[in-house]
Amino acid sequence: MTTTSDIRHHTSDIAPTLDRYHRQMLLPGMGEEAQRRLLNATALVVGCGALGTVIANMLARAGVGHLVIVDRDFIEVTNLQRQVLFDEDDVEQAIPKAEAAKRKIAKINSQVKVDAIVDDVNHTNIEKFMTMGDTGMVDIVVDGVDNFETRFVVNDAAVKNRVPYIYGGAVGCVGMSYAVLPHSAVGNSDETPWEKAGKATPCLRCIFEQAPPPGINPTCDTAGVLGPVVSIIANYQCVEAIKVLTGNYNAVNPNMVSIDVWNNTMKQFKVAKAYDVGECVCCKKRNFEWLDGKFSSGTTTLCGRNAVQLTQAQDAGKLDFDEIAGRLRPHGGVTANKFMIRAAIKDNGQDYELTLFNDGRAIIKGTKQPSVAKSIYAKYIGA
Repeated sequence: MTTTSDIRHHTSDIAPTLDRYHRQMLLPGMGEEAQRRLLNATALVVGCGALGTVIANMLARAGVGHLVIVDRDFIEVTNLQRQVLFDEDDVEQAIPKAEAAKRKIAKINSQVKVDAIVDDVNHTNIEKFMTMGDTGMVDIVVDGVDNFETRFVVNDAAVKNRVPYIYGGAVGCVGMSYAVLPHSAVGNSDETPWEKAGKATPCLRCIFEQAPPPGINPTCDTAGVLGPVVSIIANYQCVEAIKVLTGNYNAVNPNMVSIDVWNNTMKQFKVAKAYDVGECVCCKKRNFEWLDGKFSSGTTTLCGRNAVQLTQAQDAGKLDFDEIAGRLRPHGGVTANKFMIRAAIKDNGQDYELTLFNDGRAIIKGTKQPSVAKSIYAKYIGA
């Protein structure tokens, strides 16, 4: 039987104790056993922006013992309206979101282990991040991203590896959430705990067969986003994640939830039959097209940023920041730290901001056109 001394003690001299979780342990379906399951669990938080900061914050406070937080971006002042783990000092220091979240969580719950990874989640690395659990595979993946390409990659990896995935999204005043408890391959007799409980759910591709074409859905750029709706959806995701991590599969909502906080509506879409009636490429045919890179791109237009991210090949190697900073200084102001270089650039009369990470990944602010972003990168960094 696990004793109090067995609870992981990561970064603090504070004696491990369950006392801080007392109010949570009073709830139906929780108690000491469920709390210990949380303490021994690993959650992968994909994206640490509006949704991800709330998710990381609440999971840490709930006592999820190990968080793996992956985010590609750094903090800007416009983030502070809704990204609750950050403050103006983080903006001033140009700290990457994942690292800033780790620092804040250390002050919230020092007994939670946090791996902060500054990287772009894509088909080449998602499975690596999913194997960062204390005993191998993480116990759950929680969605904090802002685009369907990444979500479909995560969905593929979750189904392939039979890891629960909590989808979430919010824009304007509307948000959605849904819990994917993956089905195993047909004929696999080694059932997951949720399959044994009869609670497996359709995956994201059972419901959305293809990613929506660019320009179809509203984004933060075009529609804005209300901070409270982000917090509502992210907290709902956390509730579903806690149910899964504590083995309360009967309490997991099998429906997709949509909430419009401005028009005071909440809808639940019954999607449970989507697996049975469809021939999902992912769930049933086990053809993981997004994970295999079939639909991958090297550019991503960033929500709410008037910016484009450029992703380099994984074997591109590390960059010489000192040399590059020296080359960029004649073109405008340059700031640098161990995580990145940021440079103001004027090109053909237009103002751009180039942020370069040490893995070769770059964010070009001042355009939404991938061709323009690639041109700026080629001119000032190189091919």
